[in-house]
Amino acid sequence: MFGAYVKEKRLGRGITLREFSKIINYDPSNWSKIERGTLSPPQDDEKLTRIAEALNIEYRSHEWQQFIDEAKISAGMIPDDIVSDEQVVKSLPLFFRTVRSDKPTEEELDTLIKILKRER
Repeated sequence: MFGAYVKEKRLGRGITLREFSKIINYDPSNWSKIERGTLSPPQDDEKLTRIAEALNIEYRSHEWQQFIDEAKISAGMIPDDIVSDEQVVKSLPLFFRTVRSDKPTEEELDTLIKILKRER
């Protein structure tokens, strides 16, 4: 969850909620709601970049990708790089059924495994 992820990073840097809110130019009350998961995280690239910089998350690093994924997923969205891959999008229903423990056919499972193993 994005809020918990950011809170852990923020506390790890020794920054209070109020200090952090001032750094990222966000209302402390609303930021508290984001950290508690009662308000969706921002989706604006500029705001997310400002938050990442305040947490010392290097742009385009593995940690950056995790940060962006957490923001998207916490807002109920699918990350852009996933949505842009037509083959992956077509297999999402199968993936969701599999996660829900609906037994896929052997052919469906093979297809899903091939897609997940594909080099990106």
